[in-house]
Amino acid sequence: MNIPSFFKRAILAAGLVAAAAASAQDIKVGYNGDLSASPSAQSGQAAVLGMEAAIADINAAGGVLGKKLQLVTRDDTSAPPKSIQNMSELIDSEKVSAVFGPTNSGNAMAWKHIANQKKIPVIGNVSSGTDITKPMSAGADNFMFRVSMVDREQVAALMAYVKKNVDKSKVVGLMAETTGYGQGGLKDMEEIAKLQDIKVAATEKFGVGDTDMTSQLSKMKSAGVDTVVVWAQGTPIAQLVRSMEKINYFPLVLTSWAADNITFYDAAGKTLAEKPIFMRTVSETKTPAQQKLYDRVGAKLKAPGSFSFALHGYDSILLYAAAAKQANSFDGNAVRLALEDLKTPVQGVLKTYDKPFSKTNHEAVTAKDLVWIRWKDGKLLPYSDPIVGSLTTADFKQ
Repeated sequence: MNIPSFFKRAILAAGLVAAAAASAQDIKVGYNGDLSASPSAQSGQAAVLGMEAAIADINAAGGVLGKKLQLVTRDDTSAPPKSIQNMSELIDSEKVSAVFGPTNSGNAMAWKHIANQKKIPVIGNVSSGTDITKPMSAGADNFMFRVSMVDREQVAALMAYVKKNVDKSKVVGLMAETTGYGQGGLKDMEEIAKLQDIKVAATEKFGVGDTDMTSQLSKMKSAGVDTVVVWAQGTPIAQLVRSMEKINYFPLVLTSWAADNITFYDAAGKTLAEKPIFMRTVSETKTPAQQKLYDRVGAKLKAPGSFSFALHGYDSILLYAAAAKQANSFDGNAVRLALEDLKTPVQGVLKTYDKPFSKTNHEAVTAKDLVWIRWKDGKLLPYSDPIVGSLTTADFKQ
């Protein structure tokens, strides 16, 4: 039987209305971060891949409180003004219930006041700046959470290593790039060195675009520095070790996790890339659950080393979903309170989160969760020595 065109159009229109109504019932969550502009964009892209995988799994299992999650992404191109604009658009126009990201720590600091004013939970899954999750004022409700590395947690572990490495780390020097990222890390390094009673013999800075640090390194060498702790992004760290080669000066080098970036490896080259020791949340030796996720998203990663951010992205969505279920609501304040007191452990891909947050602590990943890493034959492999093996939670003073 032929259906008249009028009825065909009516049926199509009814279907579109139904689809629109169903879509309107979705719960939107946003990602606001660099997805294209800077070398760190590969980290943002990986986080989004992990989030998309988690959302697909949650929706396939029936969603959250009977509603499907929908991800809305905004590329801030690493620019704070654009990131601020994105934040307002996501909250005011897209009506997201939560925001994830950003990629760059400085952008989080530029707009964290917006999330707190509008009571929208933010779960960071890439940026690591220490101050991101601090409340706007003492005792204030805090909507900034994180499932990622934290600069101060890394510094605490690196300085614990220096403290225990008494036979080889006798004279310590600090180096950092002059960006907000580098100077924030330097502040953490100086403070924790004091806590550990580590005397710093020399401190030097360099520009993020510098290609020759031989002057700063010569001062380190003259001071007898045998261990250098460095806070910088991937490419500057590469230029630093290349400068070490120029003057044949190779102290023990402990760095920020930015040395895991493929830009570091490409700029340093295979041999020099193996000099620094650093930390991250996962190595290329994966658990079965991590391998399963990697099999899903690995082919889409710009660099295999960025997989850790896919893990962070996946687990950050799981924690948000668990909080919304516990709160029986998507209201921002209700979700915040639930995150601060999750009653049931959440089985993530990175780890099991058993009460990961509290009123005063919004960091789900701590120093004891980190893996020591060194590049070896082009791979990010676990690193261990007697010092690493001896470290305990009590050693991570901060």
